[in-house]
Amino acid sequence: MGPKVRVNRRQSHHPMQRPRCTLRAVVSILTISGMVAVHAKRAVFTALAGVPGVLSAEVDMGRAVVEHDASTTSDALSEAIALAGCEVTSVRIERRLPLTDP
Repeated sequence: MGPKVRVNRRQSHHPMQRPRCTLRAVVSILTISGMVAVHAKRAVFTALAGVPGVLSAEVDMGRAVVEHDASTTSDALSEAIALAGCEVTSVRIERRLPLTDP
C-alpha cells in the first residue's frame, strides 16, 4: 500500500491567539467498493476534496476517513465518491471534535 493521500484545510492560528471553539467536526469512516486500481484512490481523494465542508481526507484502497464540518452530509460524500466511479457501502461516524473559528 502506498502513502495516504491527505488534504488539510484547517487554518493555523498565532500561538498567542486563543481560537474560539464554536463549530463541531465530524469524522466519517467510509467503506468503499469499486476501488480496483491505484488511480481510484486519487479519484476518490479528488472527489472528496471538492465537497464543501470537508477539512481533511485520508484515502486507502477500500476505505476513506473524512473529517468534515457538521453541514456536510454522508449523502454528499457518497455522491462525490459515486462521481469518481466507486460506491460507498457503509458510513460510520466515529467522533466529533471542536473546530475553531478562523
